Amino acid sequence: MTAEVVKSRRGGRKARVAVREAPLAEDIRPIKPGLEGGNYKPLSQSDMDKINEAALKALETIGMSNAISSCRELFLNAGATETADGRILIPRSMVEDTLSKCARRFPLHAQDPKFDLEPWGSKVHFGTAGAAVHMVDHDTRDYRESTLKDLYNMARIVDKMENIHFFQRTVVPRDLPDAMEMDVNTTYASVMGTKKHVGASWVLPEHLEASLKMLYEIAGGEDKWRERPFVSMSCCFVVPPMKFAEDACATMEVGVRAGMPILLLSAGQAGATSPAALAGSLVQAVAEVLAGLVYVNLIKPGAPAIFGTWPFVSDLRTGAMSGGSGEQALLTAGCAQMAQYYDLTGGAPGGITDSKLVDAQAGYEKGYNHTLAANSGLNMVYESAGMHASLLGASLEGLVVDNDSIGAALRTVRGIKVDEDSLSLEAIRDVCIGGPGHYLGHDQTIQRMQSDYAYPEIGDRSSPKEWAEFGSTSIEERAHKKVDEILSSHFPDHVSDEIDQKIRSELPIKLDREYMKPKA
Repeated sequence: MTAEVVKSRRGGRKARVAVREAPLAEDIRPIKPGLEGGNYKPLSQSDMDKINEAALKALETIGMSNAISSCRELFLNAGATETADGRILIPRSMVEDTLSKCARRFPLHAQDPKFDLEPWGSKVHFGTAGAAVHMVDHDTRDYRESTLKDLYNMARIVDKMENIHFFQRTVVPRDLPDAMEMDVNTTYASVMGTKKHVGASWVLPEHLEASLKMLYEIAGGEDKWRERPFVSMSCCFVVPPMKFAEDACATMEVGVRAGMPILLLSAGQAGATSPAALAGSLVQAVAEVLAGLVYVNLIKPGAPAIFGTWPFVSDLRTGAMSGGSGEQALLTAGCAQMAQYYDLTGGAPGGITDSKLVDAQAGYEKGYNHTLAANSGLNMVYESAGMHASLLGASLEGLVVDNDSIGAALRTVRGIKVDEDSLSLEAIRDVCIGGPGHYLGHDQTIQRMQSDYAYPEIGDRSSPKEWAEFGSTSIEERAHKKVDEILSSHFPDHVSDEIDQKIRSELPIKLDREYMKPKA
């Protein structure tokens, strides 16, 4: 190798390091919220037509049971009928009329407008969700009960993760046995821990009503809240198969009237509470969520609602849930296609693992679930980060590792841009004719370094020698270090002390205020 080539390569390295360390301009970021997917399509147009037809037939001939009185009255007054055993039969015309005028292309707001989401078409956004009752302890590798502080810490970490675009409750605070206190404090910990859009849920209407007072205070008044509702309601309004959930429906009615976006969540489990056939599982989920969409629009026409088909998979050998399976990835992609079929904002799970730890199994299961969900164009990918043991456990380190995995998946969504500059004929000419014979320091390489390439934050790409020099660490160890760094330094203060004190004077807030501030 000549001295000129060595010098040129060193110069190229210096230029690349300078570019890598410079702030990345927003307009050249290789990955960002809202990249448009939709290239992965496990369902054909004919398949989707058949699923739609079967779902409409199910609603018209099988119907929904267990409607509360207000729900029953809304449906019957609008033209539905009731069987002798109390099932509400929903005619095709009612569903089609709802689809012709329901809300579309509505934003999901955040407390900080820079995190607002536009979840429509095939725009992709990743976030959390779940109701884990355990935390994976990094030091002991044990599963311990989750707490309110765990929830707040997960929100703080998500607030710093570039590729996790919204935060929905990840764990249940097991240290709060009172349901009212749990619901109010879950909302509080989430909205105080991140400025991004938040999803929450409530057991009873009065729990939501109490939480709304808090949200009005943070927003600056009820009118300001209604202009920019920064919390959506995750509502399991249905108990599969084809049965309304009484308390959830009553709570949903309050949320709809309060202007809160509703995630209409149908979570059947294939082979248990929905058909084992994947197509049949989709049919039931679509039918149930269409019933919910009609319900929401009967309460308040044009109310924002997310098409939340969440069919899960069972391992039919044991009956256990398998959130990290290939079948789950297929179902999630099918859910994305059905949401696009109706031109509705779609949300489904994509990124759970059956593994109990942050390990190789978690990596491969999350990797293909992230990638297929993203490339299917799913608008809202829930449960994509931090969730283990098929939603029974959550991991702080998992959030950080999954942020890298999601970033790589989003890069595959963006694809390969082909234009005159990217075809690179001039660059090839510069390098080959009188040039250095490599592209390391070429202007195009420097320009494309950040606009075309996404880089992991904690994933390791060093040589074995460099890896050993830095301690031979595993990805979980590097993630743990990042978690410690965030939790010791990042204390969101977007809600003023004055507003916080007012909230605390009115509601039973259990999160110690001193825990939410840097240590002196």
